[in-house]
Amino acid sequence: MTRESDLAGLELRSRITAGGELQLSLEDVPVAEPAADEVVVRIEAAPLNPSDLGLLLGPADVTQLEAGGTPDHPLVRAPIPPAMMPAMAPRLDQSMAVGNEGAGTVVRAGADAQALLGRTVAVLGGAMYTRYRTLKAAACLPLPEGTPARAGASAFVNPLTALGMVETMRAEGHSGLVHTAAASNLGQMLNRICLADGVPLVNVVRSAEQAEILRKIGATHIVDSTDPDFRRKLIDAISDTGATLGFDATGGGPLAGQILAAMEVALVRKMTEYSRYGSFTHKQVYVYGMLDPRPLEIGKALGLAWGLGGWLLTPFLMKAGSEVQARLRARVAAELTTTFASHYTAEISLTEALDPETIRAYAKRATGEKYLINPAK
Repeated sequence: MTRESDLAGLELRSRITAGGELQLSLEDVPVAEPAADEVVVRIEAAPLNPSDLGLLLGPADVTQLEAGGTPDHPLVRAPIPPAMMPAMAPRLDQSMAVGNEGAGTVVRAGADAQALLGRTVAVLGGAMYTRYRTLKAAACLPLPEGTPARAGASAFVNPLTALGMVETMRAEGHSGLVHTAAASNLGQMLNRICLADGVPLVNVVRSAEQAEILRKIGATHIVDSTDPDFRRKLIDAISDTGATLGFDATGGGPLAGQILAAMEVALVRKMTEYSRYGSFTHKQVYVYGMLDPRPLEIGKALGLAWGLGGWLLTPFLMKAGSEVQARLRARVAAELTTTFASHYTAEISLTEALDPETIRAYAKRATGEKYLINPAK
């Protein structure tokens, strides 16, 4: 097993300066000796999720990236638009570690965590774009024997988010869902969950190519927001499914409002008596991403029984409690290579993650183009 003296830490850091500049760097960091209930994991796979990109790049203008530093310790700079600087105030001049989740091999373990020594585990706990990560053994999800780290790298954020959406639907008394950016890795997972659990799902995509991705995995209700007849088709799909809860990954523009309005039309269609207040069935859309930087646009043809709010995984899990968390994690572990399988465009090293052309590629957040960082590469 690897000796403590052999563990040389290297970590990707993101800093936004008070002068309005993003700085991405690789820093040598010490590897902490694990406490009794801790382990040291050699990180071998960590995905670049949209939530990671928000911290990694912030609102920087990636068209103006400048590379510097050395081959082993690159330094990349990019300007922050002045209008965005007030929102960055809480993180100015802080060197911040990045990466929500990952997977790798346990190379050291405390006295109470020896059972994990040598095991491949998926981990959630931040600062995953690093060679080694010391963290609580309870934060580890042991992977089935023979499962590579790559297969477990995305075992938390997307799977638990997709499962959390279905849990939220049931807890709030809805019976069907609408999901945007539905051809993403997360969207494909949600589609597979809904097919398996018999949950009606309306998938909203942005192109015919994305629609075909979902069609191939069995999706039955797919609506393309670029279709000239989008509004009518969205209403029809919502009417067919009875969906009254939506999860919106775009977070800007008119889409969330369009979904609420379509839900109202679909409900009014089924009313047997006229009401000037519209339907009495509550309609809800939760925003959980910010793919569209524009302000949200909400119209007025919604009736009076509707809601718009934010939804994040961590608050959901805290509210759900330990029993629900354990049940969801167990399902992820059991279906890791089926329901919750992830696909990656490229596997890159820590230094490659700071190559300007590579940054511009993964900053697009394009559907079907998810990158995986392998700090051990």
